[in-house]
Amino acid sequence: QVQVVESGGGLVQPGGSLRLSCAASGRIFRIDAMGWYRQAPGKQRELVATIRSGGMPNYVDSVKGRFTISRDNAKNMVYLQMNSLTPEDTAVYYCNAEGIESSLRRFTSWGQGTQVTVSS
Repeated sequence: QVQVVESGGGLVQPGGSLRLSCAASGRIFRIDAMGWYRQAPGKQRELVATIRSGGMPNYVDSVKGRFTISRDNAKNMVYLQMNSLTPEDTAVYYCNAEGIESSLRRFTSWGQGTQVTVSS
């Protein structure tokens, strides 16, 4: 099994910044993609940013130019640097990892989520 754990959420004022971190651990043979999703109250979960091994990052339009996703392949970690935050960014942020376990089965794992609240 592969576990995913997020950290770094919290309360920030509009215009502020936060950095989220996510670590994947367990029986990992290879991670193909890691990403961040978010779910605001009363809304569906949406993709925020993803990054594949050796590929370019992909962002939802609403965060382009403000958020940056990065990955440390050696540590099986992914980060989300969030700048110029607005109240519309308030949501629970979830980390996702996809790849192949040591048993050579594919996996998709989700974290428990971390709350990000943007408010004055």
